[in-house]
Order: sequence, then structure tokens, then C-alpha cells
Amino acid sequence: MASSVHLIREVTLIDGRGGEPVPAAAVLVEDDHIAWTGPASQAPTIGEGVVVDGRGLSLLPGMINCHAHLCNDGAADLFAQVLNDTVPIATIRAVLNARLALAAGVTTIRDCGAASQIALEVSKAIEGGLVQGPRVRAAGRVVTMTGGHGHFIGREADGPDEVRKAVRAEIKGGAHFIKVMATGGVLTPGVDPSQTTFQLEELQAAVEEAHKAGRPAASHAIGNRGIKNALRAGIDSVEHGFYLDDEAINLALKNDSYMVPTLIAVDQIVNNGRQRGIPEWVVRKAESESGHHRESFALAVRSGMRIAAGTDAGTPFNPHGDLALELARMVEFGLSPMQAIMAATTSAARLLRLEGTTGSVEVGKQADLVLVRGDPIADITAMRRPAYVMKGGTVYRDELGPAAPARSGAAAG
Repeated sequence: MASSVHLIREVTLIDGRGGEPVPAAAVLVEDDHIAWTGPASQAPTIGEGVVVDGRGLSLLPGMINCHAHLCNDGAADLFAQVLNDTVPIATIRAVLNARLALAAGVTTIRDCGAASQIALEVSKAIEGGLVQGPRVRAAGRVVTMTGGHGHFIGREADGPDEVRKAVRAEIKGGAHFIKVMATGGVLTPGVDPSQTTFQLEELQAAVEEAHKAGRPAASHAIGNRGIKNALRAGIDSVEHGFYLDDEAINLALKNDSYMVPTLIAVDQIVNNGRQRGIPEWVVRKAESESGHHRESFALAVRSGMRIAAGTDAGTPFNPHGDLALELARMVEFGLSPMQAIMAATTSAARLLRLEGTTGSVEVGKQADLVLVRGDPIADITAMRRPAYVMKGGTVYRDELGPAAPARSGAAAG
């Protein structure tokens, strides 16, 4: 089978590792991997292949969304959507949402909870080429206490022994990582967001089982006590983290744990409010927590806590494909544009344990690439203008016009 070759040239390269952008750069892709990077003037001879002219564009690693729910599409009432959707309908939503995310430059996505193993099956379908979408890492069902946050997409368990069994069952089902609920949340009726749910011993059991099986463990954690319980248990990432304090930050720094803040999730609820069909109880909780959320994120930034980007896509008026909006919020509340980009590339890849596969533009890694119009270091909103998206060497979005075929034997430079 003939190999596929793409030479992307005359771009400003932002490789995801934090170094200065490199102007007039080129990247050579062979089949599914990056084969060479360097100055466009020194680009190798490629023979038969496709040359992409990237003048005026910035080339970055494909983005990674570390917190999303593929089965939900941003409907005003997520709880009702989950309850009313059949498995086939939820699966169709997941496939459509995966395509939206990929078109926006998200080449890897972490699904943080779906009923009936749907996200795991969609992951297999994408990997097998049946449907288009990002690389998916899925938790399967969340593990939560009886009646706890997310019970409608979860496996309920009480006490360390039941939690161990629930985690083992999710691993048996193929979960790529384990998601547990340390506190209440905004989108479950009758549950206070800052309520402490799983106790320390239960969280320790979950993390131990996940790590024994070689899986990372993530925890939904909003309230301060729940955050600290999760961190003391050895959690790999705190999702949301509305009520960090100095003690929690120190625990996170000691454990090398990440925060995945999902800033736009609460913002979109507050900004759209009751007039657009979001249930009153959801809006009320979101409004009470939004200020704490931003303050907590700013504290994490100042402390140097590791941060990975995630949107909570699927929550009200928070559709898939808006990771770039999350990056803009991160910049607004304290990160530099380069730090925000790294939160969605190298840092995210490290959290997902995919740093050897994706997250940076380096020789040997998967050719997960996005070209955006403009300079995202000067203006982070450029990340909302993808013109070209490649995942694993296959082009899924191309607004650059007809590609130029390389002449056999001619130097690309």
C-alpha cells in the first residue's frame, strides 16, 4: 500500500512544549506520524505527496479536551435529555458530537461519564474507522454514592468494598480511566454542589483499584472538603475544583495532581439563564458558585498547580467544539496564551498518559495537527479559527483550497 505524505510549509510553528513560536517552519507527515520538522527552506524532498501552503497560519498540536460528555449536546436540560434518550439516540448524539469536536481541532477527547458504556463503544467505532471523531478516552459510567451526583449516568456504590467492586466492574467493561464523585454537583436535582459525598476511605479504594489496573483516576470535586479528600486519596485530577484553598493546593502540588477547571460550563449556564429553558434549580446553583469557581482557578494559576483544559461539553449551552472558548477564559483569568495552549496539548496529554503519542509536534508522534488563522500567542481567540485539522495523518478539515501535489524527485524547499 502506497504511503501518504504531506508537507505543511511556511507556517508559524507552536509545538506545544512552551518554546517560542518558530516562523517559516515546515512539518513533514508520513502516513500517521510526524517524520520531520524544521525550517521551510530546508524541507526534504518528498517525491509524490501533498504540499500544504500555510502562509498566515499557525500550526499547533491537535487540541485535547480533558472533560466532555459525548452523549450530550448542550441542551438546556441535560438531566431530562439523559433520562429521555434511548441508547440508540444517545449513541447518535455521541457520534455527531465527536465529529463536531474533531472539526474544531480537538483530536483527543476524554469522556467523563456516559450511561450504558456508550462512550467506550464510540471510542471503538472511531478507532476502527466506522465513524469520524477524536481519539476517545472514556470513563464508562461514573462511580458515585447512592443518590449522588451523576447517579443517572453512574454506578452507585456505598462503602469501600462496594466502591472497589464498582471500579473493578468499570475496568472489566473497558474503562480507560475511572471517574468518581467526591461532592455534589450543579446538574443533579436535590444535590448541593459543595456537599461531601464519598468519604476518604471510599475514594482511597477507588484510586487504589484504578492505579492497580494502570488507569488514571479523576474526581468530580467542587466543595473544599471533597477536593481535599480526593487529593489525600491520590487522585490524578480534580475536575472543576470550585473551592481550592492553600491546603488543597499544597496537596495537589505534592501529588502532582491536575486541575481541570471547566470554566465555561458554569459561565454558559449563568449567561443563558432561565429565559432559555435551563431549569431554575440549575441556574440557581450555577449563579451561587460562579464567583468561587473563578477565584479558585486564579489561586491554582498563582500557585503553579498543573492545569489541563476541559470544557464539560454537553452541559447546558456548552456544545462540543468550544474548547477554544475555554482557553480564552483561562487567559482572561490568569494563564498566558502559551500556558493555555499547553493546558490543551502537552499538559493534557500527560494527564491522559498519552504524552508518548500526542500533545506536541515532535518527530515520531502521531500527526495530530491543527492550523489556525492568525497568531494565538498575540490573540488566543485565533484558536477558534481552525482552517485545517489532521488526526493521525488523515485530513478531516481543509479550508485552504486545492492542495499542491509535489513533483516527483523535486525538493519541497
